[in-house]
Order: sequence, then C-alpha cells, then structure tokens
Amino acid sequence: MPVENWIADHLDRLVAFRHDLHRNPELLYDLPRTANKVAEALRAAGVDEVHEGIGKTGVVGVIRGKTNTSGRAIGLRADMDALPIIEATGKPYASEIPGKMHACGHDGHTTMLLGAAIGLAESRNFDGTVIVIFQPAEEGGAGARAMIEDGLFKRFPVQEVYGMHNRPNLAVGEFTISAGPIMGSVDMFEIEIEGVGGHAASPHATVDPMPVAAALIQAVQTIVARNVDPLDSAAVSITTVHGGDAFNVIPQTLRITGTVRTLREEVRDLVEERLTRLVETLPAAFGATGRIDYGRHYPVTVNHAAETELAALAAESVAGVGKVSRDMPATLGGEDFSFMLNEVPGAMINIGNGPSAGLHHPAYDFNDDVIAWGTSYWSQLVRDRLPTTN
Repeated sequence: MPVENWIADHLDRLVAFRHDLHRNPELLYDLPRTANKVAEALRAAGVDEVHEGIGKTGVVGVIRGKTNTSGRAIGLRADMDALPIIEATGKPYASEIPGKMHACGHDGHTTMLLGAAIGLAESRNFDGTVIVIFQPAEEGGAGARAMIEDGLFKRFPVQEVYGMHNRPNLAVGEFTISAGPIMGSVDMFEIEIEGVGGHAASPHATVDPMPVAAALIQAVQTIVARNVDPLDSAAVSITTVHGGDAFNVIPQTLRITGTVRTLREEVRDLVEERLTRLVETLPAAFGATGRIDYGRHYPVTVNHAAETELAALAAESVAGVGKVSRDMPATLGGEDFSFMLNEVPGAMINIGNGPSAGLHHPAYDFNDDVIAWGTSYWSQLVRDRLPTTN
C-alpha cells in the first residue's frame, strides 16, 4: 500500500500515541486520561468542534469539509476502554497499571480514528461533515448506548455510521466484512434456587438445592438442542455456581449465573422464555423454588447490506480487490456498536492484525503496522461517502 504523504508524516506520532495509551489503560467509563488525550489531540489537529463528557466520558469531534452542498454527515466510531487483565506481552510499552491492559486493541482503534481525524482536518477534501466518535465502556458497560441516550445522534445527526475492529491472525493489509448478523446478542442471568437447609447427616429433613441445580443445569442444555432450529445459532452457558459454606451443612439457597448468546432477536426471545419457564417450574418438582433475574445487555450486531458493500469498496480502494472478503464468519461474541447500528444504517469491518494472540488474551498486542492501513481506510471511506463536487 502506498502510504499517503500525510499519514507517513504523522505515523511515528500515531505509534507513540498508541504506545502511550497502552501504557496507561483505563476501564469502562473511568477514562479521564484517555478521553483527555483524545480531546487534546483533536483540538491540536484543528478539528472544528470537540465535545467531551458525552455518555459520561465519550468524546465527539466535528470536522467540516471544504464544501457542504450535500448537507450530509457520516459517523466514524472507535472504542477507548481497556480490560481488567494482567498483561504478559513483555513489550517496552506494556501496561504500567497493575491488573489493566489493552487486550482488545482499543488503543489501536482510537489511534487509527485519531489519525484519520488529523488528516481530514488538515485536507478538508470532502463535501459534508464527519463526526468522529470516541466511545467509552465497550467492554461490558454499553458505552454506545450511554452516548446515544446522552443525545449523540440528536446533537450530531448522521446518515450513516461505521465501525472497525482488528482481527488477530488475519494478515495485515487485509479486511473482512459481511452483511447481516455478524456478532451475537449478549444477555446475562442470575438464578436463585431456594430449598430448606439443614444438617448434612439428615438430608431427608431438608430440600437440598444441590440436586435441583444439577437437574436444572442438565435441563438448560436442552434449550438449544431441542428448541432452537439447528440452522440458527445460540449458546446458553452456565458459568458460576455458588452455594454452601460448610462440609456438613446443606445450604438453604444456591446461586447460578450464566450468559445467553444468539444471532437473531427471535431466537433471543425464545431462549429467554424457555430458560425462565425451566427456572420457574423445574425446582417445584423437588419442593424447591426458583427465581431468575434475566438481563438483556447488547443486541445482535447487524451490518446493513448497502453500507456493508460501501465499506468493502472503500477497503478495496486501499488494500486491493483480492484483500477484502465479504464472507466474514459470524461470532457469538458481543459488540455494543450494535446499539448504533440499531439507530443509524452502517457497518463494522474487521482489519487484519497479523499473527497474534487472541483478543482478551494477556499476550495480545495491537500491531502498529495496522495503523497506516486503518487510517487510510477511514480516509478513503470519507472520500467515497462525501465526495467533493469539483
């Protein structure tokens, strides 16, 4: 890829910016340093408007083109938060904050969008307005929803919105995308089984919640196997079981937690209904009671067809036709860019990170070689979607 002159001029600075974010990771909405660094960099680049504190710690930049005959605006989004993981990369710029690290590449995502913002503010070679969105709390905090509820698209209306995520073990310089559902819904549940506690030597005088839990866990496995169409995707995972404090006491209550993932909202509804019914009815056969607290967290991430093709074409302009696939396999991992795609047509593309540890792994690191590719993609997408009239 021939790197555009302005990207080459800023590349060392962008790599240094990424390393600085990596050394100083922050979690969820608690991003005072990260958000401030982004806002400072946007102002230094001459971005027309910089707004802070949207969705608690989100940052939005407004960049106006040389002309605005179309009256159009597009949104470009990056996530900023890190993860509660102890880093094991051994890099010279490794995290200096114990128990926190950028294990999903959000430091790289932020840097690539910042690089594009710098170039766009410098050239203004587009017709319309670009809204750059730096979002907090993607890792479980629903920061996209918080920004929307704080008026993101009312204050900064856009006709299209785009996201980008790195993909480990996809070659640097390659992109992948697909239309339709690309990432799963994320739901969480907490189940409480209540029996009658007592001495472990007299189980007949108790209603032991342990066998109730065992039967329920087994029954839960039939929800997908015997209720969901085999051509659909769903996963119901029990992840924790807590109950009892002593070897000789049958506990009164037991708590189970887990997660549900699906690729269609109809399947999501079905799984929630079946799980709730099991919890409310199965324990009664043992003389116990069951209660469930079911929370819907992130919706299914669905790429819009037209915008998916537009994103792919921009990527092809940067990487070449043979370097962009349109058949990216879906995953049941979650992504809160889904909230934005439910509000505005758009698409998320994946960009190759090269050989690397997987996302959320202590040895993962974003590849600095990707920065020029991602920055170029963002810039090309803007030129494609907001072309100048002369």
